Amino acid sequence: MAAVLDELGRGAVAVAGHSSGGYVATALAEQRPDLVRSLALISTGPSPDALLPQPFVLRALLAPPLGALLWRRRTDAMIRKGIGATAARRVEIPDELVADLKVTTYGTTREILRRNTAYTVERSVPERLAALVVPLLVIFGAADRRWEPSSAHRYGAVPGARVEMLPGVGHMPMLEAPERTGELLLSFTPSATPET
Repeated sequence: MAAVLDELGRGAVAVAGHSSGGYVATALAEQRPDLVRSLALISTGPSPDALLPQPFVLRALLAPPLGALLWRRRTDAMIRKGIGATAARRVEIPDELVADLKVTTYGTTREILRRNTAYTVERSVPERLAALVVPLLVIFGAADRRWEPSSAHRYGAVPGARVEMLPGVGHMPMLEAPERTGELLLSFTPSATPET
């Protein structure tokens, strides 16, 4: 990400990440704070102890040895069911999201999960962010099915952090409450200014 931003020559930008994408965004802020003007984390669990027991369909798709077999045979309907299992309400899942997940291999997905766990075991995300000076918005569904919703309040330890809980929303705020999620992101981004 840093290489792409350097090539674009845009300087510091507003960075947002959903779920494990929040770990990528946080790592970018740690490694290249000059590139991150503000940071928004959506449904990003603060540490492994906040992970809830996962829905059956996700456990079946991810756990060896059955997961590897199911992964190869997964259909659009199975992917939609897996994503939908993390939402608190019925959602329309974009075809583009399904297509992206279809090309992701089982091995890659397992490696991403392993690295995410290692990253958050080493130091929680709030601890990492408390050491940085970057405006922070955290958006969390109050009915998140992947992460204990109350764990979002751990981000309150980050100086100046703004934590927004969305009632009746699960792990996919941008699909379950797109208008409210968009409003929060847009109202936060223009007001974020780099610290000097």
